[in-house]
Amino acid sequence: MPRRSFHRWLFVLAGLYNISWGLYSVYDPQWLFRFSGLPLLNHPQIFACLAMVVGLYGIIYFEVARVPERGFLLAGVGLIGKVLGPIGLAQLIWSGAWPLKTIVLCLTNDLIWWIPFSVYLIDSWPWFKKDLRRSQIPDPRYDRSG
Repeated sequence: MPRRSFHRWLFVLAGLYNISWGLYSVYDPQWLFRFSGLPLLNHPQIFACLAMVVGLYGIIYFEVARVPERGFLLAGVGLIGKVLGPIGLAQLIWSGAWPLKTIVLCLTNDLIWWIPFSVYLIDSWPWFKKDLRRSQIPDPRYDRSG
């Protein structure tokens, strides 16, 4: 795989980042609201739950780092989340519901990862295609037609 070492390093870093962010945000689920001047949440457990999900993505990214040739779908789902998050935040900022300072959430969680994740997806696509073709070959041991 092209740039295999780079991709392994990238996803270890992404895993560490997500787990660290998740742990900190579970510990202090009001940090974004204090930082941006938004009113504090009445139910900070909701943000802590989001933080738990973000942290769990770290484990998924460690798996991509472990075997980069087989992480296309995992990284693809991660990138989709990293695109959809900023779209939702842009709508909140555009409508005036959230202040511009909240963009820090997407700068560090999403936007900085777009290019490296995209490069990985391009590099891993041939391995994903090959693996997909291999899984579509019928196995005669399981043929029950006759």
